[in-house]
Amino acid sequence: MPPPPDSKTSGLLQGTLDMMILQVVALDPQHGYAIAVRLHQISNDVLQVQQGSLYPALHRLERKGWLSAEWRGSELGRMAKVYSLTSAGEKQLATEAENWRRMSGAISLVMGSAQ
Repeated sequence: MPPPPDSKTSGLLQGTLDMMILQVVALDPQHGYAIAVRLHQISNDVLQVQQGSLYPALHRLERKGWLSAEWRGSELGRMAKVYSLTSAGEKQLATEAENWRRMSGAISLVMGSAQ
């Protein structure tokens, strides 16, 4: 698992974890630990996803039909549940990404006007 949070890390904004998981899995099907590590790497060591948040989110996304999962052998020789994006997940990711672009743009405008 990525190292524990320190002064260089920050919490996730509420509602963004599902979108980021879908994005990471869209790049390549992965097991839970690999998803957490990849989020940490892609974010330049800023984002930390704890198991207590990650695994419930993965199960929720699977229940919604946005991820599918199958057991496969891992690189360590153990069985791991590997998550893949479904076609419904692709549509949801596109929707979430557009909403994120709109909201982050609006927030940038507000923050820029405050200076």
